[in-house]
Amino acid sequence: MAYSIQDPAALTALNVMRGLGKDNDKIQQQISSELRIQSAADDATYWSYAQTLRTDGNSLKTIDDALGLGAAKVDTTYTSMNSLIDLVTNIKSTLVSAADPANDRDKLNTTLQQLKGQLQSAVTGTSFSGENWLYNNSSAMPDTRSVIGGYTRGPNGQFYPENISIPSSNLVMIDSRDASKGLLTKAIDPGNGTGSQFYLLNANSSTPAAGTEIALSDSTSSQDLADMQSAVEKILSSLNTTASGLGIMQNQIDARSDYISKMMDSLDTTVGALVDTDMDEASTRQTAIGTQLNVATEAMNILNTSAGNILILLE
Repeated sequence: MAYSIQDPAALTALNVMRGLGKDNDKIQQQISSELRIQSAADDATYWSYAQTLRTDGNSLKTIDDALGLGAAKVDTTYTSMNSLIDLVTNIKSTLVSAADPANDRDKLNTTLQQLKGQLQSAVTGTSFSGENWLYNNSSAMPDTRSVIGGYTRGPNGQFYPENISIPSSNLVMIDSRDASKGLLTKAIDPGNGTGSQFYLLNANSSTPAAGTEIALSDSTSSQDLADMQSAVEKILSSLNTTASGLGIMQNQIDARSDYISKMMDSLDTTVGALVDTDMDEASTRQTAIGTQLNVATEAMNILNTSAGNILILLE
């Protein structure tokens, strides 16, 4: 006669072992992937939050890259502006020297023309990533020169970029189409009330500058020399103002880059808190589950041995 024994304790132990096995597989997967929540099935709310934060993080990374490119453009332009200031300062000194009758004006004019040539080369050579903020040869010059500096979200999640800008009219040094739009090519009124005007560079613009080009000769009058010095002084003042504006722009970019870097770190930390595996906790849980499995296995062995003994007696 055969007997069937259904031991409730054995069935309970078997179910416990199955549950522990699933828990062990899950914790092992979390440790391997380093993610506690890998999909919406694990926790829809936390997964959704994490996805939104990751999207924001990717946007910030894009802005950070754009800021790096913008910073390079501003740095290139600022460096050139400092060179222009040095060259115009030397031009001013040359004009001051020309006021001394003992100095040879023809030789001083040679120096002056060399300095002006260096000015033109410095301006036309200020190009980064295909853009030259100091030189214009277009009839449709943009109103501003900008770099992306951040973004805001609208009430419905719209993406609105924020720019750090400077007026283009403050930057153009040479305009090959209209000389009056370039600081170094336009006519400057020295402010003596005579109505005379002087320009520093002749860039052969389509629309030339009014007035007289700044140059020296033996026939240059004392009044013309004084007016040229005044015009150059005004140009130098404008150059310093433009350089200051670029310096402010640099500081804004640096501050924004630092802020975005901190925001990216904060987002990474927040996403990690939402979905990353706590490795210490997971390791502890894995050890505990392993111990429970060992106990359950031992219990099954005991139950199987007892059941086997009973069946032997009943045979």
